[in-house]
Amino acid sequence: MKKGWSIAATVLCLGLAGTAFGGCQHIMPFSEDLATSGTVPEESTTSSNTGIAFKSRPRDSGESSGKAVAEDTSDVSVSGDRADDRDKEEKDGILQQAQRLAAMYDYDNAIALLQGQPEEPGYAQAIGQMEEIRDSCVPWTPEQVTHVFYHTLIKDTALAFDGDSDSAGYDQVMTTIDEFNAITQSMYERGFVMVSLEDLAVKDENGNMVPKEILLPPGKQPFVLSQDDVSYYHYMDGDGMASRLVVDEDGQVKAEYVGADGSVSVGDYDMVPLIDAFVEEHPDFSYRGAKGIIALTGYEGVLGYRTDGVYETRQELDELQQVYLDTHPDFDHEAEVARATETANAMKENGWAFASHTWGHINVGESSLERLKTDTEKWLTYVAPIVGGSDKIIFAFGADLSGAEGYSGEKFDYLKAQGFDYYCNVDSSQYWVQITPGYLRMGRRNLDGYRMYYNPELLSDLFDAEKVFDPARPTPVPEMS
Repeated sequence: MKKGWSIAATVLCLGLAGTAFGGCQHIMPFSEDLATSGTVPEESTTSSNTGIAFKSRPRDSGESSGKAVAEDTSDVSVSGDRADDRDKEEKDGILQQAQRLAAMYDYDNAIALLQGQPEEPGYAQAIGQMEEIRDSCVPWTPEQVTHVFYHTLIKDTALAFDGDSDSAGYDQVMTTIDEFNAITQSMYERGFVMVSLEDLAVKDENGNMVPKEILLPPGKQPFVLSQDDVSYYHYMDGDGMASRLVVDEDGQVKAEYVGADGSVSVGDYDMVPLIDAFVEEHPDFSYRGAKGIIALTGYEGVLGYRTDGVYETRQELDELQQVYLDTHPDFDHEAEVARATETANAMKENGWAFASHTWGHINVGESSLERLKTDTEKWLTYVAPIVGGSDKIIFAFGADLSGAEGYSGEKFDYLKAQGFDYYCNVDSSQYWVQITPGYLRMGRRNLDGYRMYYNPELLSDLFDAEKVFDPARPTPVPEMS
């Protein structure tokens, strides 16, 4: 019964008024990120973040002699028709904006947008339908929300799985684009909807973390999405993965890919552009515009740009960093930072968030307080300014500050003092959330070759691993040491 209502609600939601809503050196830095415990058509006329998209052009003043007016009645008729067309386009644009807001479950703002306009029969009907769907929504608490994550996606399996020293690691902890697309489609069909960590809990006026409720129609369920190590490390060059994220001529964030022959193309070659495209077609996959969280180290830069300080000072470079600079004699650190910042800003405007993955991909549980401080200061110096800062930290190596018991001690006190309020580890549990006045802590589930091959039953709520598994992936997937 719930499933039937979900379908009906989705159809209603998408069809209002007959219009669509609208430190790792050469070691693979994530090789031990394991569990620590148990299209809506493109509408140039609409945007959920803007005001009225259509603006009437100035009309002729009409100042003319009576004779001229009498002799030119056909032009007056045409002018009137154009004005009517512009008026209709403007009204349709407003309705489409409201419908897209409602498709993303932001019913109150959708209704407010329509109520702020002159009365229209179509608006009144849409408002009634939106109110009906809104009132049918059921609450979800943070403890009912799962969190899944990926590493860089593999575009060319022949290059990634070529038998070299990195192939085993790719097989274990990475996901191919075909697998990713199949997983995304499965989760969408099962009613999953992306939400942000802020949708789970936020700080109140006293600075205490307070849980929130997520309201979704029956049949829908929330999840959090994240991706680690979106830095496109030097050792990955030529291994069939994107080289960096870029802003294309249309202002969209895409992935740059360098082929085996040296040719460069730009497209949907990693998670960010793939999710952006999916949400463009399926706005009901995103809760009020939320996308995923991008976890960044900094020792080789961010988003594929070589932004760390060593590239500027050219001191204490490792071998691969030196090779990079030797092969890029025109390297400009300032320009690199500027492009990275431009890309990060475009991502944030489109619903993406950023988190620290520690500057050097360190194990916070095994690191001393002094090392943690040194590492964090580097992240705050070289990464935070590019992404606009962050109150989130996604621990590398699947590590954490403590076991299931609540956080305490010098390391937590230090990170909290640096502004971190959201903390994520890796956990194989379907749901693992801990909220105290001082923080939100959440476990994440790795959707990669290792988990799909050895523990497919742990993913059955999300997708059928046997159907998703890429036949180009070598088997058996190497076991973790």
